[in-house]
Amino acid sequence: MNGVPWESVIAVLGLAVPVIAALWEFFLAGRKRLGYRVQMDTTVRDSSTSGPETRVFQRMQWDGRTLTDPSVVLLRIENAGWSPIVEDDYVAPATDPVGVSIAFPGRRVVGMAVTERSRHVPRSFFTPDRPGFAATDGIIRLPKVILNRRAHYKVLAVLDREEGFTEPEFPDPEVTAGVVGGVRGGTARKTEYYPFASRPVRWLLAVLVLVSVAQSASTFARGEDPVAAPLDCARGTLHLSGSTAFRPVLELAAAQYTKTCPDARIPLSDDSFRGSVPGLDTLTAAGEKAAPDGTAGLGDRLAFSDGPKTEGRPELLPRPVALSLFTLVVSEDAGVRDLSLRQVRDIYAGRITNWNQVKGRDLPIQLVSRHPGSGTRAALEQRVLGGRPLPAVTTNDCRSLDAARPGRCEVGGTPSLLDTVASTPGALGHSEVGSATGHEGVRQVRIDGYPATLEGADQGAYPFWETEIAYTYGEPPADSIAAGFLRYLADEVGKDVIRSKGHRPCAELDKPLVCRPDGP
Repeated sequence: MNGVPWESVIAVLGLAVPVIAALWEFFLAGRKRLGYRVQMDTTVRDSSTSGPETRVFQRMQWDGRTLTDPSVVLLRIENAGWSPIVEDDYVAPATDPVGVSIAFPGRRVVGMAVTERSRHVPRSFFTPDRPGFAATDGIIRLPKVILNRRAHYKVLAVLDREEGFTEPEFPDPEVTAGVVGGVRGGTARKTEYYPFASRPVRWLLAVLVLVSVAQSASTFARGEDPVAAPLDCARGTLHLSGSTAFRPVLELAAAQYTKTCPDARIPLSDDSFRGSVPGLDTLTAAGEKAAPDGTAGLGDRLAFSDGPKTEGRPELLPRPVALSLFTLVVSEDAGVRDLSLRQVRDIYAGRITNWNQVKGRDLPIQLVSRHPGSGTRAALEQRVLGGRPLPAVTTNDCRSLDAARPGRCEVGGTPSLLDTVASTPGALGHSEVGSATGHEGVRQVRIDGYPATLEGADQGAYPFWETEIAYTYGEPPADSIAAGFLRYLADEVGKDVIRSKGHRPCAELDKPLVCRPDGP
């Protein structure tokens, strides 16, 4: 094969097949996905061949009215993905209780009922007084039902032909629904039942078995022990510093890289991650010490910043890595889940000082912020507050905030900020989304009705985000550990690590130019 060893081809196939299968099943076909199945759609005409006794059904009445051409439809609404679907996931305004609409062209709805529910789907979603649960104007409307993975419910509808509809066959039911961040735009789609796995995945697994058999046969035939050389490994010690928001990604990536590359060391400490600006300061100081004339690039240091560098750092070279998503967080007792952009700016400008002014509880607003030099704080000021600085600090110790009047304090890192917001009545703070998700005692806040989603940021609807940028001091040598680690983050394994912590690799955005390092 033109000099390419047959064993190399087998090895490449052996790596490619499981990666393709996993990406298809878990990322392309198995992310957040709302699906439906039409399990029955039958009319009297369809069942007339069963015998003359079915004509009794043709004379069926409903509320005293004889149905002219009755039919019955059974629909299954299900979570067909790997992620739970909650009320905030439905593509509908927060004030609209309807999550799913079902229309039947050529037919009107005579009656409907929910006939089956998964164990964890409460009956309370389908009571007559439930907002969003009704059948009006020929359309069945269903509420924003919370569906865990593989959960479902079934809707049985009795229909009759509309006057003036003369087609012999009725069109299929039209289901209108969607979820934020779902597969193929989030639109609800028909699903099929697979007892084991979808057909493409079954084919891929069959190919994987054949590849494994061929690779084993080749190895035994040559009588050699297979030795897999790690891809793009480098030797040495790499020092990382900078963003606390991006630290979880770097910790996991460092652990995976050093596991794959045993000659690499990446020590991590709390002192290394004190914020974007301190991280850039550390890199600059190390570079100036190693190369006072600025001619040599460092191959053992990287600094990560939420957003572009400030002026006066010409030796620092940027490499955009990911889009980082941030969110406003409030204490649970604040009583708010949504703020307009104008309300957020008025709060930080001191024009709104109590949560009852935005329909929350009667509590003074306590602002908890990061110290200067934090990339999360800089993103808040630039992208949410329109370039306006935060108000003056009223106390240096957040524990001494006066519960009777509004105030502001500062903390060092994201975990400390979240703990402070959770324990401070009426507190409002800012955090990276991955850290805020699931943190007890805090609630994420929508901005202008939009939740903190990567899709919303990518499309320009959600304002609180920033580009995560890796900085080097000069151009690092190609065989250095700094260059190798950057290539690792841009590779598929590194992208998986970035996605697992709630960020999005720049190369996967619909508009990759959003990630450009547009700073000085």
